[in-house]
Amino acid sequence: MKITAQQTDRLAAIVFKTAGWLSVVVLLSIFSMLLFNGAKAFRTISPVDFFFGLNWNPAAYGQPKFGILSLIFSTLLVTLGAMLIAVPLGIGTAAYMAVFAPRRVYRLIKPVIELFAGVPSVAVGFAGITVVAPAIAWVFGLNNGLNALNGAFLLALMSLPTIIIVAEEAIRAVPPTFQEASYALGATPQKTLWHVTLPAAMSGILAAVMLGMGRALGETMTVLMATGNASAFPGGFFDSVRTMTATIAIELGETAQGTAHYYVLFAVGAVLFGISLTINIISEKIARRFRYKI
Repeated sequence: MKITAQQTDRLAAIVFKTAGWLSVVVLLSIFSMLLFNGAKAFRTISPVDFFFGLNWNPAAYGQPKFGILSLIFSTLLVTLGAMLIAVPLGIGTAAYMAVFAPRRVYRLIKPVIELFAGVPSVAVGFAGITVVAPAIAWVFGLNNGLNALNGAFLLALMSLPTIIIVAEEAIRAVPPTFQEASYALGATPQKTLWHVTLPAAMSGILAAVMLGMGRALGETMTVLMATGNASAFPGGFFDSVRTMTATIAIELGETAQGTAHYYVLFAVGAVLFGISLTINIISEKIARRFRYKI
């Protein structure tokens, strides 16, 4: 029996539709599992103490502390620091590769960036402990370089390949007629890049930034090794911090199942999931505005 092209198209449409809905079902299932188990923590813990408490000390004798505010602030602080480093450097590198880099240089840089994307996070964390942390302590005169700045720098390095690769593709996707019209009006390549190419590629660049932020926000091993893991509320980038992902990784395997501490870690995961989802929704709305303007 010969399969027609129409039947092949229908089969392909069913497969792609099933895959799309399956991914949605999996994500909703994970979020539902986090919510279901996390909600059990509030049987014995006040939601006010959980969301607005500054102290995280499950081992406190008699009255454990499960305040998540310090963990949220630490996570956002490290992620913000990483983006402040990675976004300008990543977009600048992508613009150079897409517009100005000679072919020989491009052929050298592109594989290196793609290979760096596959470096294990534990290797990056080890470099942070042995190289970056001592350098930070020496430059800023600190006793210890295991702090939020160290984690931000390492997460920036890990986010750079994603930002560069996606942003470069977005810049290359801008129609050549845009640049040609700018050159015809007498603009230099630099002005054309700044005033024409980058605004036209802004939706793709925002997507690159958000993918990089998602990588930084969800990273575990690097921040677990390089930030000092102090659960106190940080006062700045020079203080040791503990992120939400590091807290889950450190404590979940050693916590007795069915206890309040066990369920609180699921609640932390649900909050982290909600933060990531909120950031993605906001970025998508911003990207849509840029698409409609172009």
